[in-house]
Amino acid sequence: MDVQILASGSGGNCIALRSGSTTILIDAGIAKTKIEKRLLDVGISVAEISAIFVTHAHGDHIKGLPIANKYRIPVYASDGEWNGISGVDDELRRTVSTLYGKYEMIELDEFHIYPFKTHHDAYEPLGYAIEDDHGNRCSVVLDTGHVDQDMLEMMEGTIYIIEANHDPQMVEEGDYPDSVKARILSDIGHLSNEQTAKALYRLVKGRGERIYLTHLSGSNNMPVLARMTVEAALQRRGLLAGEHYFLEVI
Repeated sequence: MDVQILASGSGGNCIALRSGSTTILIDAGIAKTKIEKRLLDVGISVAEISAIFVTHAHGDHIKGLPIANKYRIPVYASDGEWNGISGVDDELRRTVSTLYGKYEMIELDEFHIYPFKTHHDAYEPLGYAIEDDHGNRCSVVLDTGHVDQDMLEMMEGTIYIIEANHDPQMVEEGDYPDSVKARILSDIGHLSNEQTAKALYRLVKGRGERIYLTHLSGSNNMPVLARMTVEAALQRRGLLAGEHYFLEVI
């Protein structure tokens, strides 16, 4: 499975996943012209996109959704998140449905997509676990205030795309208003480096997994700090970067 992080952070989020002849986007949080250009930069035509999957309806995740109308791309989102999304033609709207309280799997060409609940200050935010026909399983968790046991069970796989948003001390000492600090640090805010490290400690088995740390705050984090926190946690399990797993900070 090929992973291309086209954009990450408060300025916009967009991820392309490709396996065989099937390509999907997770979020479209930058202008559609930028999505077109960045896809071409990595050798993907927008016409190849089979669907767009939305995690939640904040602007840095849906700004570029008008691209769906231009190229007639189906857009999947939870029923709650459709309350915050406008401008997508009705015939392209797809609702991620539930059955007996759990989200149903979506089959799309070579992908099987498993939505799951996350914890963010949005209507009904989702993470996604994506399996392909070659034994890869990629989990995408972009905005969540914590990772619970149900999420861990859904996330387990071979590729992890997960936010490492902030360092709590940097948040506390920063210039943000107290209300914004409280939001970031809350259970429906964003993951700290340490929270991300604890989740990966439980998930990574040292079988060559690929880890992408995303959605880093430009004000409240540093790439080297995010990397060091995760690597230190995994080293306590005897796992070394570049040998047992591969880590990239976006």
